[in-house]
Amino acid sequence: MSSSPQGSQVAAADDASAQVVSLYQAQKKIYARAVSGWFATWRWALVWLTQLLFYCLPWFDWGNRQIVLFDLGARRFYIFGLVLYPQDFIYLTALLLISAYALFLFTAVAGRLWCGYACPQTVYTEIFMWIERKFEGDRAARMKLDAGPWTLEKLWRKGGKQVAWIALALWTGFTFVGYFTPIKTLTLEVAGLALGPWELFWVLFYGLATYGFAGHMREQVCKYMCPYARFQSAMFDKDTLIISYDAERGEPRGARGKKADPKALGLGSCIDCNLCVHVCPTGIDIRKGLQYECIGCAACIDVCNGVMDKMGYAPGLIRYDTQNGLQQHLSKTQLLRRLFRPRVLVYTAILFIICAALLASLLMRTPFKVDVVRDRASLARLVEDGYIENVYRLQVMNATEVDHHFTITASGLPGLTLSRSMAVDVAPAEGRWVSVALRLPPESAAKAGTGAHEIHFRIERRGPAGASPDYTIEEKSTFVVPR
Repeated sequence: MSSSPQGSQVAAADDASAQVVSLYQAQKKIYARAVSGWFATWRWALVWLTQLLFYCLPWFDWGNRQIVLFDLGARRFYIFGLVLYPQDFIYLTALLLISAYALFLFTAVAGRLWCGYACPQTVYTEIFMWIERKFEGDRAARMKLDAGPWTLEKLWRKGGKQVAWIALALWTGFTFVGYFTPIKTLTLEVAGLALGPWELFWVLFYGLATYGFAGHMREQVCKYMCPYARFQSAMFDKDTLIISYDAERGEPRGARGKKADPKALGLGSCIDCNLCVHVCPTGIDIRKGLQYECIGCAACIDVCNGVMDKMGYAPGLIRYDTQNGLQQHLSKTQLLRRLFRPRVLVYTAILFIICAALLASLLMRTPFKVDVVRDRASLARLVEDGYIENVYRLQVMNATEVDHHFTITASGLPGLTLSRSMAVDVAPAEGRWVSVALRLPPESAAKAGTGAHEIHFRIERRGPAGASPDYTIEEKSTFVVPR
């Protein structure tokens, strides 16, 4: 049975209109233009603040050690006057909770403030773009340089930029490793070409990550790799301050002379200069509304306010505003009132409670820690005179930076004694394992009965000779009476 001519024509038309869509598309390079303004000043202030802290902090000393040092080999974290052990993991948990609730709070109030001003990806991208502009010029000059043929000038500009990027990336990797290996020791190792394999690996790894993310991937990290862009909408509501384009005021957009009356031309305030697109580090057009690619850097606000100023128009065509604010034409006072809504107050209260609890815990923290481990080789044994002996290993950890003297006693069963008097000296920020043997007389063992019985070790920190203990820790364990 042959097909009809009409059917053949329809099939041919469908084939002709079919398009092949590739799942992979080359990323169009974004040439972000430099911008100045109030928000740009704040952004650069945070760049300076965060990077001065990051690069300079390891070089300062606290007594005889680095002021901030995460000594993984010795399992000690030194942060100013604090000496933290793995047992202090609760403090890291508290810091993570504080970071999470601070992120929730700032996002609920004003969107992606972290992304736009303090995120390491944003900060290093800003620095790398500044270096790029110094070597290759601003947006138009970079576009012209890339489109032109390879010349000696293009080679040295491109090459100089890459050398500067690599140097900064390696210095960043070196500084990062300097928080885990004393940075002055690390400097001597680098100078003597005696850098350890793990230090070398992490310097190169962190340097390569910085070079790749800030120098080449840039906005792609924010758009495709960062999960925050994907779930930010769940943290926004209609009273969240976001970077907004006032379409009611700006449309219809169109070019015009500086002296032209936009009302007479039937135009809004937007002159369609596209500068808001040119300065955007992710290449979006904010005039199309809120998009997940927007990192909240406010570069478009600065450049648009500059244009409005030159045209003699009021600033704020692009501004921080809320969806309710745009729709209901709310004043600044009304916007501020609506910012303090229940979710913001709840986040603030939780954040305050966690911070207060962390501070109180640090202030009341005991200056030493103790771990009790039973001797697994022999739970219990009979010794002279029918005494039952259990052996334990105690780790006494000095969480200060001065020598301390400790005494150990035990209680919990009548007649329970130590086989010998226990006095332990522990050096600053060190831990010491001591073996402790507890003995129970036969009559007490008979009265207690067979099995495991709860006991308590009491560890006291002693001051000068004859002084009473100033800190005491009690740790539970069990004493086994065999059958």
